[in-house]
Amino acid sequence: MSTIKEITSEDEWRSHVAALAPSTLLIISFHAPWAAPCAQMATVLKTLAAEYPADDGATSWVSVNAEELSDISETYDVTAVPYLVLQRGDQVLEAVSGSSVVKVRTAIETHAKSTTGGGAAAVTVTEKPAAAAAAVEVETETEADPAKAKEALFKRLGELVKAAPVMLFIKGTPSAPQCGFSRQLVGLLRERSVRYGFFNILADDEVRQGLKEFAEWPTFPQLWMDGELVGGLDIIKEEIESNPDFLKAYSAAKEEAVAA
Repeated sequence: MSTIKEITSEDEWRSHVAALAPSTLLIISFHAPWAAPCAQMATVLKTLAAEYPADDGATSWVSVNAEELSDISETYDVTAVPYLVLQRGDQVLEAVSGSSVVKVRTAIETHAKSTTGGGAAAVTVTEKPAAAAAAVEVETETEADPAKAKEALFKRLGELVKAAPVMLFIKGTPSAPQCGFSRQLVGLLRERSVRYGFFNILADDEVRQGLKEFAEWPTFPQLWMDGELVGGLDIIKEEIESNPDFLKAYSAAKEEAVAA
C-alpha cells in the first residue's frame, strides 16, 4: 500500500518530482500545523493512499507544509489549507481547496483511473475504509439537511478560530492582501512581531459567509485571540492606542525572551 511522504525541503521536492515517471499521478497535500482541518484531511488521505499499491508507480503521495515551503505553495497558488493538487508530469489536473472528503476522493479516483487507461483503479475496493466512509456519510447527510449542514459548518468554524492563539481572517494572504484594511492589519501584527495563523476567506466562500453569522460580525478582516473575536482594524487600533502592550503576549520577541 502507498504511504504519504512528508517533503521537508525544496531540494527534496525537486528530487522527488524529477524521479517520477511521466505517467505517475502525483497527489500533493498542502497543510499547516495550526489548521485543525488539515489533521482530519491527513487521516483521510492516509486511508485513501492505502488503497493503492506502492510498487507500481501509478501514484505518488506527498505532504507539504504550506508555510515552511512557501515557494512551492506559491507555485500552485495555495491560499488556504487543506489544499490538494493532482498533477501528472508538468500538468496540474485538478486542485481541491477545503476539507470535502467527497471532492477529494472523487478527484483522486477519477485521475488514478486515467493512469490505467480508463479501467479500474489500481486496487478495487468494494467497501470504503471506515474513516473515509464515515466522513462521506456525514457530509452527504449534512448536505441534505440545512440545519445539520449549518451545525457542521459552525463546528468547523469553532475549530478554525482556535487553530492558533491569534487567528486572522483576511481577504488574500499576508504576503498579498486583497484589501486595504487587511493590508493595514497585517502591518500592525508584523510591526509587533506577532505570531499568528491566517485564513484567506476569498478561497472559501462557505467560511466567508458562515463566519459573519458565527461571529455576529459582518465585515473582514477579523482578528481572533484564544478563540474569541476581538474585532476588525478599527477596534485593534483602538486597543493598541489604549494599551501599547495589547499584543505583546503573542509576540515572537516575548517567546525568545522566555526561552533565553
